[in-house]
Order: sequence, then C-alpha cells, then structure tokens
Amino acid sequence: MIDNTKSKTELEGKNNYKGFLFDLVIYISIMFLIREIYIPKVGFIANGLFWSFTTLIVATWRMKVRSVTWKELGLRKPDNLWKTLGIAALILATTMISLIAFNIFKDHLPFSMASDTSSESAVSKFGDLKGNWSHFFLIIPFILLQSMLEELLDRGFLINWIERLFSKTYFATVIAVILQAAIFGFRHSNDFSERSITVGIIGLIMGIAYVKFGRNLWPLIIAHCVLNAGSMIGRVL
Repeated sequence: MIDNTKSKTELEGKNNYKGFLFDLVIYISIMFLIREIYIPKVGFIANGLFWSFTTLIVATWRMKVRSVTWKELGLRKPDNLWKTLGIAALILATTMISLIAFNIFKDHLPFSMASDTSSESAVSKFGDLKGNWSHFFLIIPFILLQSMLEELLDRGFLINWIERLFSKTYFATVIAVILQAAIFGFRHSNDFSERSITVGIIGLIMGIAYVKFGRNLWPLIIAHCVLNAGSMIGRVL
C-alpha cells in the first residue's frame, strides 16, 4: 500500500543513521519544548506560528548540515496542476471518510480515551467566530500558513528523517509514516484523547499520500489548507 521507492536523499543518508538520530533528538526536543513558551498577549495563533517557525529553523539547519533542500523533500513545482488538485481531492475524501468511520466506531474501541475539550477552548484559541466573517478573513491567512508549515515539517522533514534512521530495515517507510502520524496527533493535545487520534488519522492519511504520490508536498498542502479552512468556516456558521 505504501510506496517504498527510495528518494535521492534517502540513499545519501543511508549509512549515516546515527547522524539522523542526532538530528531527530534535537528536532523533536525543540518541537515539544518550544511549546512551553506561551505569550498570552499575542494569542494562540501567533504562538502557534512562533512554535512552527522555530521548529522550521531547526529542521532547515539540520537539512543544511546534511546537504538536503526543501525542494528534494517535495516543495517543488507539481508536474501537472490538475493531477495535483485531483490528488488533493482524493486526500480530502479519504480523510473525511476515515474521520466519519472513527466517529461511528469510537465508542466500541477496546480502550478508553481522555476527554476531548478542544471544542470548549476554541473561542480562547481563535476568538468568537460565530457569525463573525470579518474575524474569519483576518485570521484565515495565518491558519493556511500554519497548515503549510505542518506539511513541510511533519511530512517533508519527519517522514524522511525517520525513514533514514530506520534505513537498514525493510519497513523503514512504514515505520516513518506511522511514527510521524503519532507525533503529529500527540503534539496537538499532549494526551491520548479523541483529538489526538483524530489528528493522528489525518497525519497517517497525509503520510501515506506523500509517499504514494511521488513525495510532492503541494497536494498535501492544498488538502490540509482546505480541511482547516472548512473547520474554521464551520465555527463561523
């Protein structure tokens, strides 16, 4: 189901798994520790962008050390615009079906989850959006920017670095896709809750799509932006 075709940068880093382990320890440590810094006066969105840009700087630094570019990780011009939009639509459809299925079966799962309080804190995070279209248009550019940064970091950087770390194993790509999804989900709630699983499912689908459809980040960025924009519109209506 997952394409195990090796990218150029995978082959370059195949024999340097200790270096990639060092990179990941630094990257993941900064990713979580930076979230301990919260500036109340600037709000949740500004803090989120601060966290993401800080993590982006760390990722770019480690990429420079390994002579890897964002273009090599998938931030390159798509070969075909309509194909890119089609893949983005497929990702969106798969995501929605998967989330609906999870909501149907979540009460029958053989484990318990922490209470999900994300909806209760939505106003404190984004402001009161109910019927407030002017506020929606004010914050949506930052929401879309955050969506793009998450694809660069979680799919572009994390998948490739974890893959190189486990490059001596046959299932390196599978391990990388699963681990990045788990990290992606946990980072959004810091617990084992309905929200962390929901976000993890999104990360898993995005990760599979990344390796399945040529490791180009643009279909994922488009799908992620539409998904988050739709969620924000739902808060306005």
